[in-house]
Amino acid sequence: MNYRHAFHAGNFADVLKHAVLARILAHLAEKDAPFRVIDTHSGIGLYDLAGDEAERTGEWRGGIGRLRATELPEKAREVLAPYFETLSAVAAHHGPSAYPGSPLIAQHMTRADDRLIFIEKHPKDVLALEEAVGRDARAKVIELDGWTALNAYVPPKERRGLVLVDPPFEEKGEFERMVAAIARAHRKWSTGVYALWYPLKNAAETRAFIDALHATEIPKMLRIELAVRREVEGGPLAGSGMIVVNPPWKLQDEMRRLLPPLTEILQQAPGAGWIAEFIRSE
Repeated sequence: MNYRHAFHAGNFADVLKHAVLARILAHLAEKDAPFRVIDTHSGIGLYDLAGDEAERTGEWRGGIGRLRATELPEKAREVLAPYFETLSAVAAHHGPSAYPGSPLIAQHMTRADDRLIFIEKHPKDVLALEEAVGRDARAKVIELDGWTALNAYVPPKERRGLVLVDPPFEEKGEFERMVAAIARAHRKWSTGVYALWYPLKNAAETRAFIDALHATEIPKMLRIELAVRREVEGGPLAGSGMIVVNPPWKLQDEMRRLLPPLTEILQQAPGAGWIAEFIRSE
């Protein structure tokens, strides 16, 4: 495994993933009952957009860089408000070039009685993640394979919460593994919210993944995608998607307000587009 997210932090795929994550967390916090966040592939938690890795690729400039430099329609700004507020808070604490990974977004957006489990299997990244999270009694950082953790940590005792599944897709069979893992987890905890991130690289591969999810017969699966170019086999990353199981009821409408202007801002080549539709609604 040679994947290091520091080279890609803040890119167009992060913008979509973290905007969706922030919306889900905001909706979960609308109810008083505590909830748990389980992040199965956490990474190091905090990234420096002025660091060597980020500057070497410059991918953030086509993602969060473009977004910050563009005046958004009011309705889209409202959807992005929790994401932008978190970015501002992290920058105020860690410096203007700091960009939060999903653990720090979850840490910032959860309350005193909520709980967080951050899973990372690479020992060096675990140390960096522990430093980023700091001394937070609500949070546990665990060195473990994310797929093992997904099976082991559901259901949480709170019975409410979110599982974020965000593997690097560096190994063959990750799509099939994700389908099998979410089907197994859903049998154990059918009321939890699951957010599954995936890359858009090949249209046939994406279609097979969606068909396989449909075949699980899991109800209430919302498909969210943002493509910055057309998918071409062997070509660069064309975009990314999120499957949200048991999505908050407003999420589809929020994505339909956000994705058209967001796609216009982030597009890089012909074939850009977006999707916000249910694979299964019930």
